[in-house]
Amino acid sequence: MTAAGGTAAESRFRGARRYAVGLMSGTSVDGIDAAVVEVELAESLGAKPRVRLVAFENKPYPASVREEIFRLFDPREATVDRVGRLNVLLGELYAEAALSAIAAAGLRPEDVAVVGSHGQTIYHAPDAERVNGYDLRYTVQIGEGAVIAARTGIPCVSDFRAADMAVGGQGAPLVPFTEYWLYREEERTLLLQNIGGIGNMTVLPAGCSAEDVTAFDTGPGNMLIDGLVSRLYPGAKAMDEGGAVARSGRVDEALLSWLQQEDYYRLPPPKSTGRERFGAAYVDRLLGWQRERGLRAEDLIATVTYLTAWSIGDAYRRFVRRRHPAQAMIVGGGGSYNGTLLAMLKREMEPMGVAVTTQEEAGRNSDAKEAVAFALLAVCAIEGLPANLPSVTGARRPVVLGKISY
Repeated sequence: MTAAGGTAAESRFRGARRYAVGLMSGTSVDGIDAAVVEVELAESLGAKPRVRLVAFENKPYPASVREEIFRLFDPREATVDRVGRLNVLLGELYAEAALSAIAAAGLRPEDVAVVGSHGQTIYHAPDAERVNGYDLRYTVQIGEGAVIAARTGIPCVSDFRAADMAVGGQGAPLVPFTEYWLYREEERTLLLQNIGGIGNMTVLPAGCSAEDVTAFDTGPGNMLIDGLVSRLYPGAKAMDEGGAVARSGRVDEALLSWLQQEDYYRLPPPKSTGRERFGAAYVDRLLGWQRERGLRAEDLIATVTYLTAWSIGDAYRRFVRRRHPAQAMIVGGGGSYNGTLLAMLKREMEPMGVAVTTQEEAGRNSDAKEAVAFALLAVCAIEGLPANLPSVTGARRPVVLGKISY
């Protein structure tokens, strides 16, 4: 059933505490993040909710499942039977992850009000395509919410992006709504930079209202780094752990200059991107450059690592700094554990007066951040509360996000 109405006056939950589970699987396809949170919404929607992380677990995908997900990133491989089968299989795995996290929290399923599952994105087409007189935007996340609800006995909210896209939005990013709730400050302008497979930046001006928040994808995060490491060190490495490979290499200026010409960096927000632009085909092009120029593997990894740092700094300079000069950037996602990338990012941002810290240094949990966000978005869905930010996604109006399975 698609989430619909429900007013603040009719709410069963406003001001009451309840538990919610958030499930997240990102573009890096590392596995399933499951967070159990205790949530208490304020009587006023604009006020900060009370949110406490009770338990968090990460469940790696079985190798065969991860391989199948990567196959489905190629539309030629994503046949209806394969998508349908994996949709249900991921529902089973997500349900198991939710139940495991609930047990780790010392709770029972009947203690939990709702599960929010982002699902695994296999295709995202946020820019309007004119077909038969209609402007079509579409997105595909798999991990069947009905299966999660059936296995856990808990209502499950899934397929969050479609409602925003139906009213002209990009369907991404969605996490900034919860970042506005939880992170905004009266005195400082903050940048929240997530570095997952894709990098995305949220701008929270000092003392901002929801309408003042801006956010957008800055470009590749770990996607090119991980893709190249997997191809250059097959069977030995799937990522550049700690940034060790990049640290042993040197940035190739000619390659960096070529990569900086990518059109995406100059597109104004709202904008979002993913594997459709920076996926396997892009990695193939980079490997072709390496072969032609005789570039060392370490130098190639160092260059794309710096590209991620540069793209974040470039986005701030190009789209944010003039209107909202920031005092601090809080970095989360898997990229925050890459010491080489973090050092490069500091070299980009700190000369502009932006202090760079990590979620952990700010007293929060980087790994759990997005799973917590989808737990909160699920609470909004069962409350009937709009949870997109049109200033971020480009949607024509606020809408309730997600489809509820009972």
